Amino acid sequence: MIALIIGILVSFIVTIVGTPLLIRLVHRLHYGQYIRQDGPQSHQVKRGTPTLGGVVINLAILLGWLASATYRYCRSGETPSPSAVLVLFAMLSMGLLGFIDDFAKVRKKQSEGLTVRGKFIGQFILATIYAVLSLMIPTKSGFASAQAGISFVEKPFISFEFAGRVIAIVLFVIWVNFLMAAWSNAVNLTDGLDGLAAGSSMIAFVGFAVIAFWESYHLKGADHGGFAYAVSDPLDLTIIAVCAAVACLGFLWYNTNPASIFMGDTGSLALGGLFAALSIATHTEVLAVILGGLFVIEAMSDVIQVGYFKMTHKRVFKMAPIHHHFELLGWQESKVVVRFWIIELIFVVIALVLFYGDWAARSGLLFG
Repeated sequence: MIALIIGILVSFIVTIVGTPLLIRLVHRLHYGQYIRQDGPQSHQVKRGTPTLGGVVINLAILLGWLASATYRYCRSGETPSPSAVLVLFAMLSMGLLGFIDDFAKVRKKQSEGLTVRGKFIGQFILATIYAVLSLMIPTKSGFASAQAGISFVEKPFISFEFAGRVIAIVLFVIWVNFLMAAWSNAVNLTDGLDGLAAGSSMIAFVGFAVIAFWESYHLKGADHGGFAYAVSDPLDLTIIAVCAAVACLGFLWYNTNPASIFMGDTGSLALGGLFAALSIATHTEVLAVILGGLFVIEAMSDVIQVGYFKMTHKRVFKMAPIHHHFELLGWQESKVVVRFWIIELIFVVIALVLFYGDWAARSGLLFG
């Protein structure tokens, strides 16, 4: 518990103290955000707002976890778990890709950074490295950091092992690439209003923290009753998820409307990568679709808008992603953000109820 508290305090302090320092630095370097011309005209006043706030978010999560890991090592000699390191690799590598994209935007002085092809190649390389390492690197617990399959909770309902180990690895790499691209881009699309992505991510990571903590309390090999999970080092994953939630909370202090700084792709791609990696590490890839329901809605609204327009040259929404649709209906930006936070909270509650219901059913408590 002390290790968890240390992680929370360090992440929060780093974000609260580090963000205003970054704002001053970005102002000095004139690294302001460039607003898309086809977006809502009310957003043009945000032009020049400091970006790259994701640098502090990433740093806060990393330092919070490092402080917690250092305390555990000094107290009991416990070394960092490979599963946690891999999850952080997914977050930081996607954050680095986002940083390159953000830096390209401010250098070009426009709202477009990396090309779609360049971003796709970067995501493919990084996701593939994560996928292969998560299957290959041995862990302290003896349980793999990931399973070669697709899971709702715990055991895969679709296993890739049906065609042998090599094919399983190839299929898993494809699956991880899909998850990384889907979640990082979904969070990126959600980051269109002040505080929307940060607040929604905070709520989602609290959900992941509850799931990982429950798995750590009912870990296979422990003496707790009920269904046990074969998950690698879930307590470490709990600390990372909590640090992420706290980092987003601290960032919200400066990111609420009117935002003093934007997280940029540095933050949104990193948080999306972390979300995907936590779903893989906790064996909840399908449950995560509900846990991150708001991100799914945002991404699907964009897909529907583009697809329908290509087929009919008509629009389903006034503008996509869907938060812009409600803006153009006359909702104030702050109203859209808070209501979308509530929607995400509802999704997280539903996901946690399903998660607990799955555990109770497997433990024989529902029908016993």
